[in-house]
Amino acid sequence: MLKEVHLRDKDRNKIAALMSVIPGLGHLYKHHYVEGIGFLTVGNVLMVFVTALLSIATFGVAIVLVPTIYVAAVAYAAYSIPDWHGKHEILHPWRQQNKDHH
Repeated sequence: MLKEVHLRDKDRNKIAALMSVIPGLGHLYKHHYVEGIGFLTVGNVLMVFVTALLSIATFGVAIVLVPTIYVAAVAYAAYSIPDWHGKHEILHPWRQQNKDHH
């Protein structure tokens, strides 16, 4: 039988920040699905577009600077948002079944 592991909030915050190396994954890890998918799609495409435009004006400095700032900001956001793990009853139907049987 699998043993259930419970991580402290601090640990889950750090994991979410580390997962944000790919912006959006930390939000998905903390069960903020709309924000996570938004960062993975629209946010990353917009960051590439802004980087491309600014790289012309900054002689390439933006190629390093913009993605670094973007990833750091998304990682901080993933670190600081509340953890919704286990709060979505519809995504955890087995928990509801266990409550009904007790």
